[in-house]
Amino acid sequence: MVHRSGEQQFDRERAGSLRAAEYVRMSTEHQRYSTENQSDVIRRYAAHRGIEIVRTYVDAGRSGLNIEGRSGLQQLIADIESGTADFSVVLVYDISRWGRFQDADESAFYEYRCRRAGVRVEYCAEQFDNDGSIGSDVQKVVKRRMAAEYSRELSVKVFQGQCRLIELGFRQGGPAGFGLRRELRDEHGRPKGLLGAGEHKSIQTDRVVLVPGPPEEVAIVRWIYRRFVNDRKDESAIAAELNARSVVTDLGRRWTKGTVHQILINEKYLGNNVWNRVSSKLKQRRTSNDPSMWVRADGVFEGIVDQVLFAAAREIIDARSRHLSDDEMLTLLCALFEANGLLSGLIIDEAENCPSSSAFRSRFSGLLKAYALVGFSPDRDYRYVEVNRALRRRHPQVVADTIAGIERIGGRVEKDPLTELLTINREFTASLTIVRCFETGAGSLRWKVRLDRSLLPDITIAVRMNRMNNEPQDYLLLPSLDMDADVLRLGEENGIWIDAYRFDSLAPLFELAERVPIQEVA
Repeated sequence: MVHRSGEQQFDRERAGSLRAAEYVRMSTEHQRYSTENQSDVIRRYAAHRGIEIVRTYVDAGRSGLNIEGRSGLQQLIADIESGTADFSVVLVYDISRWGRFQDADESAFYEYRCRRAGVRVEYCAEQFDNDGSIGSDVQKVVKRRMAAEYSRELSVKVFQGQCRLIELGFRQGGPAGFGLRRELRDEHGRPKGLLGAGEHKSIQTDRVVLVPGPPEEVAIVRWIYRRFVNDRKDESAIAAELNARSVVTDLGRRWTKGTVHQILINEKYLGNNVWNRVSSKLKQRRTSNDPSMWVRADGVFEGIVDQVLFAAAREIIDARSRHLSDDEMLTLLCALFEANGLLSGLIIDEAENCPSSSAFRSRFSGLLKAYALVGFSPDRDYRYVEVNRALRRRHPQVVADTIAGIERIGGRVEKDPLTELLTINREFTASLTIVRCFETGAGSLRWKVRLDRSLLPDITIAVRMNRMNNEPQDYLLLPSLDMDADVLRLGEENGIWIDAYRFDSLAPLFELAERVPIQEVA
């Protein structure tokens, strides 16, 4: 069928009638890439080259991170590979509209499937012809990586913004929970009303906070805590009592051991904002995060449970596992893993005769470490979290050592208390950053230096850590005059221009304080 489609394509092109399909995609992140704007550019491109557009495939409001949910692209490839396509060219606005796949090979794979079936893909707004030449292939690889990196960096920026909102007490998605409600507030903090189930804010500057729910629900939450702490009833018994009273959860369901347990351990009932317990960044599988990755702010909205009562409940829950040895707890966890094929906090909390997820988290310094001990490996590797935490702890001491070294040789250093930007001898500024080392699959070492363009330092001092990230490997002096990127990606060997500013210790950096004119440093 593919061969016959190729013959039909050849006959049409020989007759001077080159037929094409256009593919357009709009994601929510770029309104300027509306499907209409893309189509206008594509059609001008086609008219200039005498191409007739006979089909349109559209994915409106769809992310380009993967092919799931993109029915337009899926149908396009299916039509081409089935041999029923009546066109020989696919016209796309640019590389990023084809997709921002995190694996550049995936983007190339879908294009290859089209080309294998005798249909080529052309990118109308790119500055190269997709003609199979070495030049075009290299540019496509670079563009695909740029598209993927854009999505990754956008994800980081969005995450940082969400963290800031959490610290201010605002809710970042998810149901309020039994006994609480979501309240909409304007940009000045004035209440605008309660949001019902499935309702969301419609104005960008509006925010959502948690507030106490109906009095009867608040009373039930407090009753659950008293029943658990004062009357020593366990979660299963409390759930049975609530079901006997025909009380339903906030989702309209019957109570279980797990739903009662979640009320007893969730800090939102104290007024604490805790976020990023689970994540699914860049369309990856949803996964539970280690507590070290949680983002929290205490006492940022009105709680409905007394702090003393909450602490007493946690003490009872934690005490359940104290009589169990580590081996006994892991034996129970291993049996649960074998029975379910996977592990999660909810699975653990619903299990009878098993310590709670919080008990495993406390005993083994995190659920991920407990999972590893029974052979369960989540999809993502979180070891970098501990490394980053250690480097953050080290940063103040490195800054202090740098200042002390400069002052020892007679220099003068002023540190901005907010930005930690160093002003040396009142002549030039320096920013110090500690750079984590990571290893590629092939065993090569890499460092990613993020340059703070907002501070505009004259010099960035990059402390590159060794393979184990426990000691500095060397120090790079990066003059802003030579740096025009926000992120500098470094390997073990980077050329003369880097080596000229590389030092094995901080001593040469201290001597810069004696060279006052910044031109000498640059």
